[in-house]
Amino acid sequence: MKNLLLINGHDHFERAPGHLTTFMTNLIKEVSIAKFEVKETKVIDGYETEEEIKKFQWADLVIVQTPIYWFSLPGILKKYVDDVFVPNVFFTKSNEFGRGGLLTEKDYMLSVSWGANETAFNGRQAGFLEGYSEDDVLFPVHKAFEYCGMRRQPTFSIYSAMKPLSLTECADQFHAHFTKHFM
Repeated sequence: MKNLLLINGHDHFERAPGHLTTFMTNLIKEVSIAKFEVKETKVIDGYETEEEIKKFQWADLVIVQTPIYWFSLPGILKKYVDDVFVPNVFFTKSNEFGRGGLLTEKDYMLSVSWGANETAFNGRQAGFLEGYSEDDVLFPVHKAFEYCGMRRQPTFSIYSAMKPLSLTECADQFHAHFTKHFM
């Protein structure tokens, strides 16, 4: 059995209380339980840096479940990354910039929700996102994990998250994504 670290990166706002992120973290645990032992961190509840470092060292796969705020991670999740991704544990100096990652046997996946609809991505150059894909927008997030040596797995996205969604449809899509890439 492999080890999965599930990070819930939601930060509470009145307009976005975290129901979708909670639903998705529970779904990820349910879908992965057959193949993975799961440890979870809910960043908003607080964390001990040393304990989080041990969780990363233990994990084979890290899934970050988070909404995207202003085209990036919520501030509380960015602070978590700043606190936990420490030198000489996650990375070291290297002759080539970005190639000193120490977590080279680990995979990560972003599972994110967007306020934008799906058509906002991979579109026209004249569109607001200038034709960028979801992963293009999340480039700095991916590079933080890759700087630590972790291997990127395909991102899972939920779109139009501020509108009523079919949670059954979200669950079906995630299950298909997870099965395709990890089962």
